[in-house]
Amino acid sequence: MADWITGKVTKIQHWTDALFSLTVHAPIAPFTAGQFTKLGLEIDGERVQRAYSYVNAPASPDLEFYLVEVPEGKLSPRLHAMKPGDEILLVKDGAGFFVLEEVPDCQTLWMLSTGTAIGPYLSILQQGDYLARFQEIVLVHAVRYADDLSYLPLMQELEARYEGKLRIQTVISREIAPGALHGRIPALINSGELEASVGLSMTPGTSHVMLCGNPQMVRDTTQLLKETRQMAKHLRRRPGHITAELYW
Repeated sequence: MADWITGKVTKIQHWTDALFSLTVHAPIAPFTAGQFTKLGLEIDGERVQRAYSYVNAPASPDLEFYLVEVPEGKLSPRLHAMKPGDEILLVKDGAGFFVLEEVPDCQTLWMLSTGTAIGPYLSILQQGDYLARFQEIVLVHAVRYADDLSYLPLMQELEARYEGKLRIQTVISREIAPGALHGRIPALINSGELEASVGLSMTPGTSHVMLCGNPQMVRDTTQLLKETRQMAKHLRRRPGHITAELYW
């Protein structure tokens, strides 16, 4: 049974009308970069809860979560309206296996995300553990509009920090913007545009692909990689080339 604790909101950053980040202080248990917890509120006598990944590195006391308000949702509109000092419920222990310890060694690690699913990768890259096993890392963030690239400055800081090891690529589906590819991740892989833009190949002999985001993107990309690149899902009992987490 989940061990719920009470935290306090210390900051809320509104990026767009719908996208926002919550920073919370709470006495959580240590977690692994890439894991998630649950946030909750008591609403009309019922605990309403949803899973959200940590954006912050595990060593940081500022617990950060990247969210989108769903107007018809039970929880996100209330979280969107929170102010510093408000209390929030969290599950004490992190959960999930979308962590680098589960990813096999390879030359190029691809981190592909849509929307708020950039969070786990930012936690992993800020922490920096287990990254020496990879020669190159590619971080892709796909969004609808350029204004949705909330964490682009942090992505650019990380790119500079890793001094050539990390390459970032933004993807925008509903408008054209400088430096970004236009379209959807599966189509850009299929056309070869994504690989050409970063100068690396996505092959089973050299690459492992992490997918986190919209279930449709994850399903379509997984199927494409199976059919055109002969890649397989990675399992502990049967090593492969694709590690995925649905994020919705």
